[in-house]
Amino acid sequence: MYARRRHVYFAMMGACLALFVLGCSVVRLWSVPVAVGMCVVAMVIPPLAAIVANRRGPEDRWWDEPDGRERRPR
Repeated sequence: MYARRRHVYFAMMGACLALFVLGCSVVRLWSVPVAVGMCVVAMVIPPLAAIVANRRGPEDRWWDEPDGRERRPR
């Protein structure tokens, strides 16, 4: 599950980088408003990518959940 989240994170960040570079270098030559729109979309992607990468899967153990190995006090 971790590998899939990591792949999705890197795909989203790659799309963000591609949108920013293409918007600022290529698309601005034809249409500045479209280039600005592409940069705005690229600005929104990193927080969403962080949310996707850090969400807890159904089989992931949370940091404060006991895993059964801890000794219980008597």
